[in-house]
Amino acid sequence: QVQLVQSGGGLVQAGGSLRLSCAASGRTFTRYGMGWFRQAPGKEREVVLSINWSGGRTHYADSVKGRFTISRDDAKNTVYLQMNRLKPEDTAVYYCAISSSFLGPPPLTSDECDYWGQGTQVTVSS
Repeated sequence: QVQLVQSGGGLVQAGGSLRLSCAASGRTFTRYGMGWFRQAPGKEREVVLSINWSGGRTHYADSVKGRFTISRDDAKNTVYLQMNRLKPEDTAVYYCAISSSFLGPPPLTSDECDYWGQGTQVTVSS
């Protein structure tokens, strides 16, 4: 059974940092892209950052460029999201996901992903 278990998140003041982790179990995903999405109240789920299977290509939402980074450790079957200089508008539930595309590009939409983490609340206070 495939599981994605997220950790990290919580409450932080504006300007602070958080790191989210997402550990996959049940199978390896070294040949699949991975991504982080978020959903704020009343809004649709959107991609924040995603990375292709090799780690050589990434996609950033404009709103997080220069502040967030994504990385993957295939030995640990884990993807990370480092969030710096957080803003109140970054407040959302964050989800990790794995692309359904073998050797594919960074996933850009929810429809491109097969497996999802349980979600982690990130709250940034002003």
